[in-house]
Amino acid sequence: MNQRPRTIQEQLTRLKEKGMEFNDEQIAISYLARISYFRLKYYWVDMLDINTRHFVNGTSFNTIIDRYEFDKKLRNILFGAIEILEVGLRTKFITTLSLATNTGLWYLDNSLFENQQFHTNLVLDMKYEFARNSDPFVRQYILDHPDWDKNTLSGANPDAWMIFETATFGTLSKMYKNLLNQSPLKSRIANEFGLYSARELSSWLEAISVLRNIIAHHSRIWYKIFSKKPTNISHHRNEWMHSNLTEHQRKRAFGVISCLLYLCNAICPNNTIKKNIKELFASYPNIPIFMIGFTRAWEENPIWK
Repeated sequence: MNQRPRTIQEQLTRLKEKGMEFNDEQIAISYLARISYFRLKYYWVDMLDINTRHFVNGTSFNTIIDRYEFDKKLRNILFGAIEILEVGLRTKFITTLSLATNTGLWYLDNSLFENQQFHTNLVLDMKYEFARNSDPFVRQYILDHPDWDKNTLSGANPDAWMIFETATFGTLSKMYKNLLNQSPLKSRIANEFGLYSARELSSWLEAISVLRNIIAHHSRIWYKIFSKKPTNISHHRNEWMHSNLTEHQRKRAFGVISCLLYLCNAICPNNTIKKNIKELFASYPNIPIFMIGFTRAWEENPIWK
């Protein structure tokens, strides 16, 4: 059943009636005015009594805001980490395939890919993203190649190192997954990220792509169940876990964050991702991080030590 819209004051009153405590109602009103009630509700969902649907004793609006701010800061850290991975993946993709095929136009060769029709459509998407990009190097390419038609996406094709600069992380992930399964180039890229299996890297990239989209759209990772769960790996070159990720860890943020950290460590060993995350956790000691999959003794795993 649809609910009627409520004013900000009515939202505050409703929260008070359900037992939420407020230190300063005016501050609470200012938050509700710029962060929707619906957006905030997932930060308090575990504080509701399952029978009465009222808040448990001691539930404070300040606690909700702490969770919200914690989530926002964690997303900012992770977005920086994804940049490291995205740039690194793009570079390894371009370098490995271009040198192996001795051409910058290898991405047009459907024989390198499993599902050729899927790849054809993916290349069209890449061309579209390239054509609509306003970066000076794209504008200059179009000026230098009058036969390039940005409407029909036909004409002289840009080299991989150019067109891949405007490709999304999701496109990179899909193209890697679609490389021929028996291709040694696919395995070589996985090895450079510290993994022995291309299938495992594909799974991790898919999960990280979902995380990236969540962050890019300013959605929460707090209490989020992820639609793509990273696979457990059978062998690893670098520091990882004592044991396989549990189902809870794989479907919550911990799993994909750990995978992201592992891949970034492989290509940029001196990154500060782990340090930044631990400092954030220390600055919010009362945040129940098990809600995002960081269960007891998570720091004892080699990758997190």
